Amino acid sequence: MIAGELLLACMLDVVLGDPRWLPHPVQLMGRVIAWYDSRVRRVAHGPIGERAAGIALALGLPALSYAAGWLAIELAGRAHVMLGAVVWVLLAWTALAARDLADHALAVQLALEQGSLERARQAVAQIVGRDTAQLSESEVVRATVETIAESTSDGIIAPLFFLTLCGPPAALAYKAISTLDSMVGHQDLKYRYFGWASARLDDVVNWVPARITAPLLVLAAGIVSWNPRRMGQAWRILQRDAHKHPSPNSGWPEAAMAGVLQVQLGGTNIYRGRREQRPYLGDPHVPLRLSHITEAVVLMWMTAFLGVVLATGLLLL
Repeated sequence: MIAGELLLACMLDVVLGDPRWLPHPVQLMGRVIAWYDSRVRRVAHGPIGERAAGIALALGLPALSYAAGWLAIELAGRAHVMLGAVVWVLLAWTALAARDLADHALAVQLALEQGSLERARQAVAQIVGRDTAQLSESEVVRATVETIAESTSDGIIAPLFFLTLCGPPAALAYKAISTLDSMVGHQDLKYRYFGWASARLDDVVNWVPARITAPLLVLAAGIVSWNPRRMGQAWRILQRDAHKHPSPNSGWPEAAMAGVLQVQLGGTNIYRGRREQRPYLGDPHVPLRLSHITEAVVLMWMTAFLGVVLATGLLLL
């Protein structure tokens, strides 16, 4: 039965994505983090105080999210078994982000196709953390492709992994950790201590999903292109470059994507006015171009499909 519920949740994500009119758990998590950040920072002083407050938040919000998900399913199931199944499906749906990722990426592509670099910069700013106001067209494409690769892991495969492992409560806890990392898990002066625990916890929970995503991306490329040689080239790049990224996890899907598309990712990024040099992943066989966004989205969908097949098979076993 759980396998069927997972498939229904995936179908809802593919068809509906994340409707803007529908309240989403991540929005509530974001409000809780913002409230805690503004209130606790008034009383937590110094590296020790900020780190202690950050650890409490990093552990507390995922635990609260897990408990809320478990309680919702349990209470609904006690009312009626079918109602419990419906709540399971709905909560699982909120943890998945394939359609939302594809929509955002294609919005960037559409803006570039229409010749509006400014709108493309604004669109890509919705899905990346770097400054986008001065990006060239090729840099907009790079930012989009890198985000598709990374989000294939943390927006699709990772939620599927935790849904398979322990159901929607675990997936919601994962989303809480991911939201914490995106909001406070920065290395700047403001969050160096307060966000330390959130960033480290995000590294831990994404370790396995990132290493599942990368080979699935390579396999997806082989299926889409019917070219085993392309898979071999991508696998070589993955093995060579995955460890170059400063993140212990992001390099895996990004190196796989670079190898699959036969492009070079990485380079200079600017975050809040601060320039960072990221290592290059892949070989520049072809320059980054607009069509690479479409190719990356296609690979994302195929990887998501393979992930669903893998998760469903494990649940059936």
